[in-house]
Amino acid sequence: MKEIEIVSKVKIYGYDELPASDRELVDKAKEATQTSYAPYSKFRVGAATRLEDGTIVTGSNQENSAFPSGTCAERTALFYANARYPEQSVKELAVAAFNHGKFTTMPTPPCGACRQVILGMEERYGRPVRILLYGEDGTYVMDSVKALLPLQFSGENMNG
Repeated sequence: MKEIEIVSKVKIYGYDELPASDRELVDKAKEATQTSYAPYSKFRVGAATRLEDGTIVTGSNQENSAFPSGTCAERTALFYANARYPEQSVKELAVAAFNHGKFTTMPTPPCGACRQVILGMEERYGRPVRILLYGEDGTYVMDSVKALLPLQFSGENMNG
């Protein structure tokens, strides 16, 4: 038997400790929660992605009574960015969630489907996507989605 140890590094910053460019991206994600359509869960999620040229694209979760026909904020922002700016790689993605009249205390991580899509962005452009997950008690910062998806399914699995 062999055993492997998987370690993910996550930095945790207070909002005021974040560099101005990170605060800007987090603020855009927080703003995007207000365009969420969440009549069922009332859980409003916003995402903001910064592209290689500095363009910021936002998205929010969109629910539908025919579950699972809705989509998450992360995929909304990433798919729009790829459709509108296909030549621009995704550098960073910030996520914020608003529930019960306030932003969540703990950061809200992307679901499994969103993690896989973010990994696809990393593969498509050949560069990591930096992740910022906002919570009132701290913002988690990771250098790549691989910190959230350590045993990922990628093109290498199909080619190896």
